[in-house]
Amino acid sequence: MGEMKISATIITCNEESNIARAIESLRCCDEIVVVDSGSVDGRREVAASLGARVVETEWRGYAKQKNFAAAEALHDWILSLDADEALSEALEAEIWEIKKRGPRFDGYAAPRRAQYCGRWILHGGWYPDRKLRLYRREKAEWVGEYVHESVVLREGEAARLEGDILHFTCGSLSEHLKTVDRYTTLAARDLVARGAKIPIGRLLADPAWTFVRTYIIRRGFLDGVEGVSIAWMAALYTFLKYAKARGG
Repeated sequence: MGEMKISATIITCNEESNIARAIESLRCCDEIVVVDSGSVDGRREVAASLGARVVETEWRGYAKQKNFAAAEALHDWILSLDADEALSEALEAEIWEIKKRGPRFDGYAAPRRAQYCGRWILHGGWYPDRKLRLYRREKAEWVGEYVHESVVLREGEAARLEGDILHFTCGSLSEHLKTVDRYTTLAARDLVARGAKIPIGRLLADPAWTFVRTYIIRRGFLDGVEGVSIAWMAALYTFLKYAKARGG
């Protein structure tokens, strides 16, 4: 099958992140491609100084941008990270082992562990949150027009890895509110594009159910005060998504 060479891809725009942490975790990759769309905070210069190849282009939307990044890569194997993510040492070691032995699958999915307001979150539906991020380019693509983009294998099989992708999410409630506002706008556009109908009963009931599911059924209460915040924010996300789709 030949030597396995991996291109890491990261897309960036003007959003809070620590791209240096992401790049420095990618020692198992043979190149790093950063696709940037209008950042003005010096992120491009940081990425280039750490050995990444920076490509500047207009914003296409999350899935299209990630497919563009994969097309720009030199190698057929793609490892896609967001700018606020990093490989754990355990996951990096697993990928080194795959490279050494040769890949037996066309994609690999890893659990994603999120840090929220300084605490690692293990409940509430946030973990293991497994994501397919290492994949053979010609057999997979990113899908999702507005939000919650993901990789889909058109053919072949995917395997599970055990090491974590580390996701450094919101550092404060204020940051979380800004994120919720941005993503609910995109989610509402998706609902409108699909012609979804949101009756008033659903607008009232679904946020409450989201809180119960997140905090109680999925044991978010085990994550302390942060678990409470996550459950309330999940309920708010559901309400705002529906309200915006109704024209609010």
